[in-house]
Amino acid sequence: MHSLPVLLRLKDRPVILLGSGEATDAKRRLIERAGGHPVSEDDDQARLAIIAIDDDAEAAEASERLKARGILVNATDRPALCDFTLPAIVDRDPVLIAIGTGGASAGLAKALRLLFEAMLPASLGKLAQALSDVRKPMRARWPDASERRHAIDMALAPGGVLDPLSGADACAVARWLQQPDFAPSAIETILLRSDDPDDLTLREARWLGRADRIFHQPDIPAAILDRARADAERYPSATPPAAGAPGFTLWLGRNA
Repeated sequence: MHSLPVLLRLKDRPVILLGSGEATDAKRRLIERAGGHPVSEDDDQARLAIIAIDDDAEAAEASERLKARGILVNATDRPALCDFTLPAIVDRDPVLIAIGTGGASAGLAKALRLLFEAMLPASLGKLAQALSDVRKPMRARWPDASERRHAIDMALAPGGVLDPLSGADACAVARWLQQPDFAPSAIETILLRSDDPDDLTLREARWLGRADRIFHQPDIPAAILDRARADAERYPSATPPAAGAPGFTLWLGRNA
């Protein structure tokens, strides 16, 4: 991973914006859309800066001045000068999907954004807000954090009652809370055909993304394991688990 993705709150915060022309105007709209205030270089409260200056030498000089003040800099189309990059954004407020390439190709990021825009329903933001509104009822029904997480995972899984691509909304969330409890545990098996993560089927990739814990043969490559949730428990093991703990357990081995 070349960068740590971070969603930064800009509401009522100043952001230095340098430059003129269409690129600068686009960055101004982006800052204002996020609730920030574009300001000049002499603002001593700003901690972020976006440089959209056409001349390479002027952009480099401005970057050096601002960084000397401890300000984090983004320089349009100049990855080497950037402390942070601005991703392509899919906005389903309060859901935000940021697509970054580390400055390698803004065109590729845009193309991927358009794919997500076509895929994700407009109601996705309403689903997110509805889930936020029922935090207390969810905690009351599933006091144990791991059970609560698994219930949410099952509901949001493809084909689940809250499948994000199904157009689920607040009414669907209310119905979900009234449904019988999910199965307490489940175990699935993935037998790898190769060490290439692109050879995983769509179902296998989803299982990796859902698993609460992963038992795996010691020689399973990191490229495969990195497709799992970052907080999933991992247990190197020569043999599959004997029984499933509450939640979703995955056994990751190889074809004989």
